[in-house]
Amino acid sequence: TLDDRERFSKLLTENSRLDESMRKHFEGFPPNGHPMAILSAMINALSTHEPVIIEDERDIEEAAARLMSKVRTIAAAAYKASVGEPIVYPRYDMKYVENFLHMMFSIPNRDYEPTPEVSRALNLFLSLHADHEQNCSTSTVRLVGSSHANLFASVSAGINALFGPLHGGANQSVLEMLGRLHASGEKPADFMLRVKNKEPGSRLMGFGHRVYKNYDPRAKVIKKAVDDVFEVRGMNPLLDIAVELEKIALNDEYFVKRKLYPNVDFYSGLIYEALNFPSEMFTVLFAVPRTAGWIAHWEEQLTDPDQRSIRPKQLYTGYERRAYVPIGDR
Repeated sequence: TLDDRERFSKLLTENSRLDESMRKHFEGFPPNGHPMAILSAMINALSTHEPVIIEDERDIEEAAARLMSKVRTIAAAAYKASVGEPIVYPRYDMKYVENFLHMMFSIPNRDYEPTPEVSRALNLFLSLHADHEQNCSTSTVRLVGSSHANLFASVSAGINALFGPLHGGANQSVLEMLGRLHASGEKPADFMLRVKNKEPGSRLMGFGHRVYKNYDPRAKVIKKAVDDVFEVRGMNPLLDIAVELEKIALNDEYFVKRKLYPNVDFYSGLIYEALNFPSEMFTVLFAVPRTAGWIAHWEEQLTDPDQRSIRPKQLYTGYERRAYVPIGDR
């Protein structure tokens, strides 16, 4: 209801500030520390600064709002720590996305003022990435949470799973691929031919998906957002390469037969770059919205009376019997 939405929105605003003692933790990380490593460590540290006691549904709502709000504050502070800039405090007169951009890009002598196009694009991205079934990181959150580990520890584990380049780092790999093509001057058609021939160094990033066997519906939405943002920010030569690669893939029997359609990562790196986010923040931008989905999965398990600690079954297929050889005779 509107009242529920208003109450939760107010909780998000009220919980955006970090305990002042947590600032000392950021000072302990090296200046080149990856923001994802900092984000995971700081989310875990929240359980010591603001322990959550769950007794009823309202406590779950309070914990959810606290984490969804603070993950954005920590993400921005992690970026500031990684580049040696002072941490920026949240503002209570700003909406969720605008406040995040303010904490990311404001400096002591200049406040960052996002344009409506930038705020709209980032809002869209956060919505599209909020949840996506039983992927690696979500399964990790459920696995850890099944032991009744606290919310912060469970989500911190999910962030570590997302950190892997085969999961959350795919859009950065796409951007690197496009950058190499631009720097080398190689034509997209020639690159795609090398992809088909499976030549070394010709891996096609941002195409295909474990679930979607046709065009990723999220990619269609993102592509439209890309056009809107670049209309305001100016064109990026990498976009032309991306469009050409997509055109070739959608019309070549080799890629169509293998169901290699653009996925959500194909255009997201381009738009993050257009919004001035550095590449090391791309996975962090994935973690911020996905926190909402992780919390929903964690709550589902917590409130299920039949939930037990998850223990995947393992079938041993090795030796049935092996003779022991004394170490001196090996």
